[in-house]
Amino acid sequence: MIDGHTHLFGIIGDPVEHSLSPAMHNAAFAHLGLNGIYVPMRPTDLADGFRGLRSLGFIGVSVTVPFKVAIMDFLDAIDPVARKIGAVNTLVFARAGATVRCTGHNTDWLGANRALAEAIDPAGRTVLVLGAGGAARAVGFGLIEAGARVLLANRTEAKGRELADQMGCRFIPAAELAQVRADALINTTSVGMAPHADTIPIDPELLPRFRVVMDIVYAPLATRLLREAAARGCRTIDGLTMLQYQGAAQFTLWTGREAPHAVMRQALLDALQGRHS
Repeated sequence: MIDGHTHLFGIIGDPVEHSLSPAMHNAAFAHLGLNGIYVPMRPTDLADGFRGLRSLGFIGVSVTVPFKVAIMDFLDAIDPVARKIGAVNTLVFARAGATVRCTGHNTDWLGANRALAEAIDPAGRTVLVLGAGGAARAVGFGLIEAGARVLLANRTEAKGRELADQMGCRFIPAAELAQVRADALINTTSVGMAPHADTIPIDPELLPRFRVVMDIVYAPLATRLLREAAARGCRTIDGLTMLQYQGAAQFTLWTGREAPHAVMRQALLDALQGRHS
């Protein structure tokens, strides 16, 4: 029931219609009996949109591309890890009378670490990260925060070396990948995403060098990378797991409640299946 006491949450992005987050968060609100609603929004102007969120009483908002960096200019405070990453994906509005303060967080790294922890504790482990975009930044800095030793590989060497230098980790040129062994491999690129589901970001013959293989791509859920890795005896973690855990971290920031993980994952699975049925 939506009424005058309903708490407002949402996600801003462009595009945003494809987001699975509304299904996940609204299922969590319903399961716990919370009077909240989470809606997708596409602001035509970020500054105007942010002022609207602040004035209309929103409690929490997810931020997706292309606003994760630009939104930082409008915030009253930024979580230290989010500042290191250089991107925010979660807004928390705190109200005291007429005063409204907005703090930016990044839960992508929390989601990645929690997903990886289903297979191994990142602390003290060596993890090869594929990619050098925004997701690689969040995953890489998050792994370092958790005490992992990060190796970075990227198709464009200059961009990869730049990010590796910023993170203080070792860059692995493509020609040297065959010599790398690590506890885990995480693909943060879009390689393998539908409609190019037959592509793979690394030579499949190298996959036995990694105990755990994780992909942040979730459409399809079983990417070629994960199928090839499973066939070679690797433990695999799908992209929906990271999405679920980063959403659960958002939910707790906003409500102070433990997120209903099983409910949120099932909602994501149902939404993903509905999209492709």
